[in-house]
Amino acid sequence: MTIYHTDHVATPQTPLSDHFQRTPYHLSEEQVRFFDENGYLILRNWIPKDLLLRLQEAGDAWIAAGQDTQEDDPHAEDYVFGLRPNGRVMFRVNYLHNKGRAASLELLGSPQVLAVAESLCGPNFVPTYESMVFKQEGDGQAIPWHQDAVHPRKYRIFNYDLYLDASRADGGALRVIPGIQKEKRDICALNEEWGWNHPDVKIVEMEPGDVLLHDVMIVHGSEQVEGKDLRRTIYYEFRAAEEILEEGPWDREWIDRRLRLVPIGLKRYQAAFPNTEQFQWNITPEFRPQVSADEAQELKVAHIVHMQSSFCSAGDAGK
Repeated sequence: MTIYHTDHVATPQTPLSDHFQRTPYHLSEEQVRFFDENGYLILRNWIPKDLLLRLQEAGDAWIAAGQDTQEDDPHAEDYVFGLRPNGRVMFRVNYLHNKGRAASLELLGSPQVLAVAESLCGPNFVPTYESMVFKQEGDGQAIPWHQDAVHPRKYRIFNYDLYLDASRADGGALRVIPGIQKEKRDICALNEEWGWNHPDVKIVEMEPGDVLLHDVMIVHGSEQVEGKDLRRTIYYEFRAAEEILEEGPWDREWIDRRLRLVPIGLKRYQAAFPNTEQFQWNITPEFRPQVSADEAQELKVAHIVHMQSSFCSAGDAGK
């Protein structure tokens, strides 16, 4: 496994304590600098095989559940379908934690995730989104160029993308345009001038267990191809609590509810992997939440509102 060590990691806005427990999964200063300059970072072979297997099995179960869901099911709106030339196809599952599989919470509570979040967002990181986006076998639909969210860039906001399956260049692998994430882009003009062939484009090929970190303002997408194999990616977004309080679109109560997911994830990870290194949560006292006894109530915290995306074509731009 590729392991990265660091003596100290800090974000510009929220320095970490000199006394926090460092793990092999905290990003190095060089990695953070690469992320800031390019808008993305690849962590190869990042997720242990036993956790990856549990997540792959959970991914199969989530897809099967979505296919069987009826309109009156309370979770029906969490399974997102699109119209393709060959019919209606499911491509997204939102709010993973209340879908009957512990693996998503185990992942959330793992040092492989939380040390990265602490590295980029500081100790008061908030897990703001969780979903699985996938292309089923034979579904080669394009995801147009877009920026997930546009914000003032006083803080880092990033997506943690865990690949459950291989992603190849000839199978519609993700394309990113490094270095142009520092302002809102005219996606229509970019697409008109370059199509998929921007001179700086990078095609991101991934293996199962690899993780892509991407800035929410990096321009990215994937072109249409003839349908290939199943490709599933779990997405967790993270922001600093301080960023949300300053820039929205959510309030302090919402932050508190989302933060309650972290101790649940820590508990689930420890139960599943008691003999591995555990993450020490360094959240400051002002943000530390009180978790209720009703865990099921904590597992879905709806968003209602979202930060503005930037894209050209109508419809869902991937956020």
